[in-house]
Amino acid sequence: MAEDIEVPQYFVCPISLQIMTDPVTAITGITYNRDSIEHWLFHAKNTTCPVTKQPLPKDSELTPNHTLRRLIQAWCMDNASKGVDRIPTPKPPLSKAQVVKLLKDFPDPQFQLKIIRKLELLATENEGNLKYMAEAGVAKTMLLFIVTCYKNGRVDGLEEALSVLHFIRISPEELNHLLLENNQIMDSLTWVLSREMENQIEVNTHVMLVLKSIIQKVSSSVLETLNPEFFRNILGVLRNGAVTQQGTNAALQVMLDTCRCGSNRIKMVESGAVYELVELELGGAVQEKKTTELVLGILFHLCSCAAGRAQFLSHKASIFVVSERILKGSQAADDRAVLILYLISKYSGNKMVLQEMLEFGTVKKLITLIQVDCAPYLKEKDCWEPGIAQ
Repeated sequence: MAEDIEVPQYFVCPISLQIMTDPVTAITGITYNRDSIEHWLFHAKNTTCPVTKQPLPKDSELTPNHTLRRLIQAWCMDNASKGVDRIPTPKPPLSKAQVVKLLKDFPDPQFQLKIIRKLELLATENEGNLKYMAEAGVAKTMLLFIVTCYKNGRVDGLEEALSVLHFIRISPEELNHLLLENNQIMDSLTWVLSREMENQIEVNTHVMLVLKSIIQKVSSSVLETLNPEFFRNILGVLRNGAVTQQGTNAALQVMLDTCRCGSNRIKMVESGAVYELVELELGGAVQEKKTTELVLGILFHLCSCAAGRAQFLSHKASIFVVSERILKGSQAADDRAVLILYLISKYSGNKMVLQEMLEFGTVKKLITLIQVDCAPYLKEKDCWEPGIAQ
């Protein structure tokens, strides 16, 4: 569009500051472009009108402003010779009733793949679609479909179903009820990680993102039901590098969040998590500060138990890796590294441990950290037993 064309102010969305293509009016009387106000309400989780600051509930009606849309389209056509693009007539917005109708045919296997692909397309269109899909129970339908695939050994449709789940939000209350009602949901999700499929990396990434969303909402009683296979499959994907960086961080976040249940720490250690995490950090593939923070956070929790410390010390490079991360990452990474060394020194310290700390420059780094920038609570911790330090 030519810069010298003056656009009528009431054609411009107050949020995006662009000409509106699908104007809708909120209950506060202000008109916005549909995509902008839906993103404001559903994605950014705001509950007030951006202009008036009045309450604007997410379930409030957004009324299409057909008159304004026709005026904008007419103005665009009149100014087409000046470089103004004509705006298309928007598609009618999706309704909850339409989603419910779509799901009615889902139990029939011959329609399932077609419906899942339709849902995937709707999920990527706009925030409003996601709202109605969530209300219609799409998340539950997709989770139960994955359980059915798990029981039957079926893989077609899994990638699309996981993609839909990645987009759809589900309340913690509904999720906990569903997980307690069907104890195969978590097993089926991690089963996908053990399957050989096309687009394996993308599929694994979707699984990790879905698991991350689930674990952050579930109750402790659900966390206690996780079996060792859950952790073995996640570690297997990390070991093989069959996941994107985003998926790696999601997988590590899942492990960190499940650490709040003590029995899960034992299951992780028994699955070889400590050794695998040291290998992951040692492998050089880890570059993001966030990834290192997550790895060290999990190691700290696992080293709080004797079996975890024993596995940590069984890896010849464990102290080296943790020591190397000090002063090279973030404040959070430094804190977690120091706490790991503190647990090792206090509860599993011996002359061999001290010798490795001296050899790898651990003691020197700890002294430097205290002098440079260290949290007060860390300065109070002795990172080795008094008898060993002498």
